[in-house]
Amino acid sequence: MNIDLELYRVFYSVAKNRNITKASMELRISQPGVSKSIKNLEGQLGCTLFIRNKYGVVLTEEGKVFYEQIEKAMEFIEHAEDAIAEMINMEIGVLTIGISNTLTQKYLLPFIEQFHKLYPKIKIKIITNPTFSLIDKARNGLLDFIILNLPYQIPNDFVEYHLKEIHDCFVANQNFKHLKNKKISLQELNDYPLILISQGSNTRYFLDKVSLENEVVLKPEMELTSHSLVIQFTKIGLGIGFVTKEHLENELEDGTLFEIQLKEKIESRYIGLIYMKTRALSKTAKKFLELL
Repeated sequence: MNIDLELYRVFYSVAKNRNITKASMELRISQPGVSKSIKNLEGQLGCTLFIRNKYGVVLTEEGKVFYEQIEKAMEFIEHAEDAIAEMINMEIGVLTIGISNTLTQKYLLPFIEQFHKLYPKIKIKIITNPTFSLIDKARNGLLDFIILNLPYQIPNDFVEYHLKEIHDCFVANQNFKHLKNKKISLQELNDYPLILISQGSNTRYFLDKVSLENEVVLKPEMELTSHSLVIQFTKIGLGIGFVTKEHLENELEDGTLFEIQLKEKIESRYIGLIYMKTRALSKTAKKFLELL
């Protein structure tokens, strides 16, 4: 049976108010229009739903049974409409971001704080897995988008944005002050203890690519699982670390660390954002992207 949903709305309003005039005012439909809709519905159902009296209308036995079911359905519909309205007004929703620990700390936190102040009812979830794992999660609809260091071998089914240009460099503390103002090559770096992020990360992939392009194979003394550990071990003088310069602005400014001058040029990279081409961003995700 294919009955227009609007007829159900009219029936629900009349049954709830027990009065065609009140239903007419609630629905903003003329009284003859309400009466015609009820007659049309009764005709399609093959039964009488209301009996008129001097006070308004009363439900027949069939009408009572029908109303019990329609009431539940209309409550679900109204709840769904309210939920959508709340999402449109940014009153509810969930934002799920895939990102590394380092980018969360060094880049994303100020934006999360600002977004939370603007939309305090939106829940924010941060997932910190390797990039290849985050891509799988995004494909399965578990992430709104991924924030990562670029370049990376982005799959063809993802859209890519550049958010911020970044620059990588080798740094050391005062234990290596004899290297200040001296240019050295990537090959010469192997003469010193190198502290690098572990293989499998975007940054390590990028560094290995740069090294191979210059026919050098770097031999680290330490390989650590996070950028923050590379920075901490470098600060206490255990070696020369490879880091993102924008993550060390304070240390470079106060002299805790200094940049090693390389003979080879290391191209700049980007903090970027990717999401599935075939999956439209929610309004919540779009608002956060605008903020970025």
